Amino acid sequence: MTGSSGSVRPSLTREQVLATAAALVKQHGPGALTMRKLAAELGTAVTSIYWHVGNRESLLEALVERTVAELGALTPRGATPARRVVSVARALRRQLLDHPHLIAMVHERGLTERMFQPAAQALVREVHAAGLRGAPAAQAVRAVLFQVVGFVLVERNRARAPAQHPGEQELWDVPAAEHDPALARALARGPRPEQLFTVSVRALADGLLPTGPDRREAGPPPR
Repeated sequence: MTGSSGSVRPSLTREQVLATAAALVKQHGPGALTMRKLAAELGTAVTSIYWHVGNRESLLEALVERTVAELGALTPRGATPARRVVSVARALRRQLLDHPHLIAMVHERGLTERMFQPAAQALVREVHAAGLRGAPAAQAVRAVLFQVVGFVLVERNRARAPAQHPGEQELWDVPAAEHDPALARALARGPRPEQLFTVSVRALADGLLPTGPDRREAGPPPR
């Protein structure tokens, strides 16, 4: 392929097309993705885009499949099952936050459960390693997934919400704070999402997973 200056450009690949399309969607949303804009970003003709990925709907489908595959690339880390569960949850949260538009496209096409399956399977391996089986294991896996998704939804809602009047600083600057001024100061500063998520999912994992032979043999908690 030859550019306008006469220099030879490397051949365009399908992966380059998808990566550039994904970057456009990530930054501007799927509505901003047109074949003409994508071709301009790649410095190629629209016909070349069609040759690699088909029409726009085919391109969106390919982006969805790519997103689902990327979300499956989770590598648990840590010395214990509980720590590895936390690592999977943190990685999944980060991916969901980093790709909101692509995740929305996956959801709109009814592929959300399939998207989460690799993370669920990684969690299953860890709860099995901790000694859980059956219904308690399933409950632990779902609890972690619900924690991740619920936390991300709260984070995104807070980010999109209008400025609050009064804000947290004003709300906690009250006489009642005299009973625990350190608590009031911490609440007035607002949450640190990354730290808060890690603390919460670690507590969840520690509470759900067995820590010794007595708990490994135990059944589900009484109702």
